[in-house]
Amino acid sequence: MPELPEVETICRALRSGGRDAPAIVGWKIKRAEVLWRKTLAEPGLEAFFQRLEDQQIVDVHRRGKFIVIHLADEFLVVHLRMSGDLRVDPDSIDLLPHDRVVIWFQNGYHLAFNDTRKFGRIWLRKDLDGLLHRLGPEPLEIDDAEDFYRRLINHKRQIKPLLMDQTFISGMGNIYTDEALHIAGIHPLRNSTELTWEQAQKLLSAIQQVLKKGIERNGASIDWIYRGGSFQNEFRVYGRSGQACPICGTLIEKIVVGQRGTHFCPVCQPVFRSFRTKEKEG
Repeated sequence: MPELPEVETICRALRSGGRDAPAIVGWKIKRAEVLWRKTLAEPGLEAFFQRLEDQQIVDVHRRGKFIVIHLADEFLVVHLRMSGDLRVDPDSIDLLPHDRVVIWFQNGYHLAFNDTRKFGRIWLRKDLDGLLHRLGPEPLEIDDAEDFYRRLINHKRQIKPLLMDQTFISGMGNIYTDEALHIAGIHPLRNSTELTWEQAQKLLSAIQQVLKKGIERNGASIDWIYRGGSFQNEFRVYGRSGQACPICGTLIEKIVVGQRGTHFCPVCQPVFRSFRTKEKEG
């Protein structure tokens, strides 16, 4: 599933150009086509077609893993889910087999939402509150380590599932969570209540470090779903079970945490219980 860096890369390309395609900001919509009905979450088909016609793209931004395309009067919101992608092509290029929704522009280009597994969704809404209101803070915008520490210890959950909970922090997924936990030296099974102030600080720094690097590398391309990034060449633990840890040389292990394959170093990320003190450490 595309995570924050991959979604951010797509948004930047749509907004400013990239991924071998021009920016769509300023373009006017000619018409829309829905090739897989379930992709459209809301509104109904007729309203979708009517409301999009002649609308202009004003801006594109990301919230968590959602792509928000600002129109003149409303918002076109896309969630890629497991296998979604957005592609800008001239009309002279044929649609692909798994294109589910196509937005045709007046300038001879189209925006295609391609989704092999059919889990992705698109919304056309007048506001964003009812759709995005439950998302947690953007990880790259968190600057209050005290608040982050307090929120961690107030949730009695294993740390990996908690970081992937979009209501706790938005945009984190399997890849970047594994990488951040390795940098922070925290075992994915550790309970959030066990973390010390120092560990919380280190974890927040690791999350922001790995996300920034992922964005710099245009995300990670690890299979046929998302292409164009190079962060996979710098993985420390993700997808490297049985290979040597880049820090200590111990073989990376893989377990299942929260129904997700999870990679970690048993030496750099020991699983043990510590007793958190009320006083901040350090």
